Amino acid sequence: MTSTADTDERLLASRDLALAALREITPEETIGGPAGHTVVDGVVSLRFRTTLLGYPGWFWTVSLAAVEGEDPTVLEAELLPGDDALLAPDWIPWSQRLEEYKAQQAAAKAEEAARDEDDDELDDDVHEDGSAFLHAGDVDGVDIDELDDESDDEDDED
Repeated sequence: MTSTADTDERLLASRDLALAALREITPEETIGGPAGHTVVDGVVSLRFRTTLLGYPGWFWTVSLAAVEGEDPTVLEAELLPGDDALLAPDWIPWSQRLEEYKAQQAAAKAEEAARDEDDDELDDDVHEDGSAFLHAGDVDGVDIDELDDESDDEDDED
C-alpha cells in the first residue's frame, strides 16, 4: 500500500464517479455510506458499505485509476468481504464430497440392515412397538382358555 501523497488526489475525489459505476450494477438503495479507501500501485479502491440483507461486513468497492493527463476511470466495481464478513466455508473438491456422500449412504444402509435384523429376531408374539399380539381367548392379558379349563375341572368333580 502506498501513501496518499503518492496518489493522484483526483482519484480520491472521484466519489461521484465511483457511485455512478455502482448504480450500474446494483440499486442505489443497496449502497451505504463511505467506508474508506485503499491505495495500491496508484490504483485507489473506494469502499462503500452495503445495505444488502445477508451481507453483513461486506463492502461495495470501486477501483479507480488515471493515466497522466486524463480523467480518472473505473477499473472495477465489485462486492468484497471485509474482515468481519460472514464467508462461505472453504471449497471442497467434488470427488471428496462424493466420497463423504458415499460413506454416509453406506452407513445408513448398514444401520437399516441392522434394524431389519433386529426386527427379524423379534418374537412372533410381539408387535414392532413391543406390545404383545392377542391370540384367540386372550382378553386384557387374561387367557380365557385357562379360566375355561378350571370350569371344566369343576364339572368333572360333579
